[in-house]
Amino acid sequence: MPQLTEPKQKHYLFNASVIVAALGYFVDIYDLVLFSIVRIPSLKDLGVTGQTNLLDQGVILLNMQMIGMLLGGIAWGILGDKRGRLSVLFGSIFLYSVANIMNGFVSSIPMYAFLRLVAGIGLAGELGAGITLVSEVLPKEKRGYGTMVVATIGISGAILAGVVGELFGWRTTYFIGGGLGLFLLFLRVSVYESGMFKNLKKAQDVTRGNFLSLFTNWRRFWKYAKCILIGVPIWYVVGILITFSPEFGIALGMKEPVSAAKAVSFCYLGLVFGDFASGYLSQRFRSRRYIVVAFLIVTAVFIGIYLFGHSFKLNTFYIICVMLGLGSGYWAVFVTIAAEQFGTNIRATVTTTVPNFVRGAVVPLTLSFSYLKDGVGLVPGALILGALSLAIALFSILSLEETYAKDLDYMEPV
Repeated sequence: MPQLTEPKQKHYLFNASVIVAALGYFVDIYDLVLFSIVRIPSLKDLGVTGQTNLLDQGVILLNMQMIGMLLGGIAWGILGDKRGRLSVLFGSIFLYSVANIMNGFVSSIPMYAFLRLVAGIGLAGELGAGITLVSEVLPKEKRGYGTMVVATIGISGAILAGVVGELFGWRTTYFIGGGLGLFLLFLRVSVYESGMFKNLKKAQDVTRGNFLSLFTNWRRFWKYAKCILIGVPIWYVVGILITFSPEFGIALGMKEPVSAAKAVSFCYLGLVFGDFASGYLSQRFRSRRYIVVAFLIVTAVFIGIYLFGHSFKLNTFYIICVMLGLGSGYWAVFVTIAAEQFGTNIRATVTTTVPNFVRGAVVPLTLSFSYLKDGVGLVPGALILGALSLAIALFSILSLEETYAKDLDYMEPV
């Protein structure tokens, strides 16, 4: 594929940067949700027995993956502002691909936990680097559509993970994910670096990738924290309600067992449509903030239906999973908001760490959930946690500035 020069290529919505970022996120999401799908069969194969042990070991392994994403988010974000968006984009793809191939060879729980940590570090970099790159190479009037394409195509990777998880053994599913990621590395030749970053590198007196600068100024820190908090309900839905859907099915009195793989696939089917709709509507109505508010309200409604229901038929339950995904499908707008809030010299740091801190929020969410379910029960505990997540997110989005069509070619004073 011949390489286009930046001035010519940047005017196309489906340019090489958008396509590679979208496909990279597709594989990223496939690998990210794969453990939720193969959790029970893989743990049983490794000798874990009993409902309680399967849940407890699953929480530990999920937390190891998310801790890796927290650490990786910081490291990749800093590298994205110091070394470039492309270095992080393809470096992260390589690491998570190799790690997931190795997951297919695990023979013990400690080895499994370590490799989920390594995979988490690799998974942390692709989305932030991709969204930063797309936001900077597209005209400001089009970048919302660009991030919409990345998120919509990327999220659909979970659907493939669900299908593959149903058709193949858990080890094979890891091999497939790793192979898909390695294949993407061949597309590197067709992608160019952000012009804004190239100009940033020429400026000798500008500090780049200073993660600690986000904590040295109260206004900047508070803005950064709110960018994170608006995304927590998304991973409350995915990390609690969907990941542990088999356990919720039992608690809600369902007669047929819930398949975690199908619950994940149906939820992400909703997320695909939700991300497309939220991205399009944020462009159509020229507002990121109010679209997120609308989607938070829809999410709240279907969380209530999910938790207050009883004895659902299996198909009805899966439809609710779709609607939960639709309501929480504002991930594209959420990450775009983070990219638009900060200057070029720390944009990759912010855009990479924010979604990973949200993903990493699964750690305190699952720990809180485990504590609450022991104290008040599975369903009441989930209800308390969901209400708190939604309230904080709503406050955060309403207190952030509107960033639609904001000029991103500026430096953050650090």
